[in-house]
Amino acid sequence: MRFKDFERAAREAFDEIPEEYREGVDGLTVRREALGHPTLPEVFTLGHCLTEEHLSGYGGPDTTRSVIALYWGSFRELSERDPDFDWEEELWETLTHELRHHLESLAGDDALEDVDYAADELFKRQDGLAFDPWYYQYGEDLGGGVYVVEGGAYLELEWDPRMGGAPDPIEFDWRGARYRVPRSADPGDVSFVWIEGEAFEDEALELVLVRKRGWWESLRGAVGLSRPPETRQTEATAERVAATG
Repeated sequence: MRFKDFERAAREAFDEIPEEYREGVDGLTVRREALGHPTLPEVFTLGHCLTEEHLSGYGGPDTTRSVIALYWGSFRELSERDPDFDWEEELWETLTHELRHHLESLAGDDALEDVDYAADELFKRQDGLAFDPWYYQYGEDLGGGVYVVEGGAYLELEWDPRMGGAPDPIEFDWRGARYRVPRSADPGDVSFVWIEGEAFEDEALELVLVRKRGWWESLRGAVGLSRPPETRQTEATAERVAATG
């Protein structure tokens, strides 16, 4: 999409958003440059919410002002890498994402900052770089140990090394059924298990096996002596065991 067409589409989309969701937003700017990630060459920033806080005893549209910036060059870079890239869909998603940043700034809420952090750490993991093994907990929390980051689901399970290692086999409930996968011989402290199988062909699910800490390890952690967690990444094919309800 050419720059002028992109800019026109962006402004039309911005104008379609109800005014109450744009309160405190001074406008939209569309920039030509591509904004690449400083360490991840395949990651580009599509938009920013540029927020300025004015000193006041309360937060609101009079004291929190924002400008939404979209980077046409970043859209172009991603479109060249992905033949299925949908300009209009990505434009709308980016625009509403940045507006949500503004609304959370008004409310003093940083939930979306956590979501962005989780996505950034996921990109690091995918590129084979050092990453925060707890990044998934910054994603959308669905309850019951289930989190979602960038469309992928994570199911957190705890295992006790004093019980002979990770459960053999590991069993878990997912979408009304119980499944079983073989255990890893060395699950480490945090083990990401990518689930494969017919029931998961259209859905990304990873089990996150978290080693239960004993009282001595908890005490060492409290005084700053804990070591970095040992992280593992494996794959396993899930076998359906039974329906759960």
